[in-house]
Amino acid sequence: MKRNTRSTVISELVELDFVDDEGRRACLDAEMVYDRRDPFAMSMVFKTLPPVTWTFSRELVMTGMYEPAGDGDVHVWPCLSGDGEAVVIFEFCSPDGEVLVQAGLREVARFVHRMLDSVPQGSEEQFLDIDETINQLLGEAGDIAV
Repeated sequence: MKRNTRSTVISELVELDFVDDEGRRACLDAEMVYDRRDPFAMSMVFKTLPPVTWTFSRELVMTGMYEPAGDGDVHVWPCLSGDGEAVVIFEFCSPDGEVLVQAGLREVARFVHRMLDSVPQGSEEQFLDIDETINQLLGEAGDIAV
């Protein structure tokens, strides 16, 4: 398969509003990252010490910009902020707790459009490198005799 020589990684720095259990807010810097070598997924990297990365379906964000989405550890839905600004809410759940953050819809939409320019919806399979995936799986499993 002929590969496009454009950069495979797209990222967007975002300032998130972190909302705690008592409704208090704080700013949290993060980066939304998409690598077309993993065409079905995207990541949110929280710029904390140490950085925390959550990886989830890109479809989750594309749907969550318009309606509630997510059945697992990550949920995404549209909302209005207290100031009436259109935002996207991200909820991340783990055994250690939950984090609720919101990002401006414009920033999220800009990232999604760049992601779709790189890999149009429905064409993700064309960007999968099955040989590389198999090599990674075999490499992680150690030396396997066949």
